[in-house]
Amino acid sequence: MSDWKFAQKEVSEELALLHHFSIKKNQKDGDIDFLVTVKEFAAPPKGQYARFFAQADKFVNQGTAPILPTGWGNSLLDALCACVRMIRQFPYEGETTPAAKSAPGA
Repeated sequence: MSDWKFAQKEVSEELALLHHFSIKKNQKDGDIDFLVTVKEFAAPPKGQYARFFAQADKFVNQGTAPILPTGWGNSLLDALCACVRMIRQFPYEGETTPAAKSAPGA
């Protein structure tokens, strides 16, 4: 066990070490760079059994049902692979997010 985990006093603090990755999604209309951040929690957050959570910086599938690629896992690799799988599975269709769709004039 790494010593940084001892800095957490209570599980509710959700202390986490951040790991950053980038992946390029190749599409017909050009390449899109995604940044994936994986949080390695000192202890699994309340209600979770996995210690690793990955999240991309961009939504995909914006034209139908926007979704932010994420993934949980018992290892960094499991969480990262789950998130990357979602990036590969759905098309990137621009900067539209749920918040942008509900904005006035959208």
